[in-house]
Amino acid sequence: MSSLPPNIFLKMIQKLKQGRLHKLQALRAQILKESSGNPNAVSPKGAQGLTQLMPATQKRFGVTDPFDPFQSIGGMAKYMRINLDEFGGDYSLALAAYNAGEGNVRKHGGIPPFKETQNYVKSIMGRKPAFRQPIDQPPRTN
Repeated sequence: MSSLPPNIFLKMIQKLKQGRLHKLQALRAQILKESSGNPNAVSPKGAQGLTQLMPATQKRFGVTDPFDPFQSIGGMAKYMRINLDEFGGDYSLALAAYNAGEGNVRKHGGIPPFKETQNYVKSIMGRKPAFRQPIDQPPRTN
């Protein structure tokens, strides 16, 4: 399977959204950055699936099939919720923790000085205006 249509994984996000979890569009921006919407994506470092969870993270959040979009999005949502809680709701720090690990964010007292992580956070936060877009519209590319 190639990329999923944006409205498909957004409906999955809506079903998995729990309580006060961050905005749905933020998850969409993150998924697009992680895998371009490809549920079968595998990175050179071993991250797998739509949300590019590493095997240890999959295990931590009960993801038994990283290529199942529902499980993948559920794992991402749980991980981001923990990161948002740990870092006082600071979305940039939560994203940095998702990308580089919570330990690195703690160690560096903020976004780690890793180029990949800094670009990751900047890229997703740069889509912030799109976070308010209606859920059934495809993402804006500008």
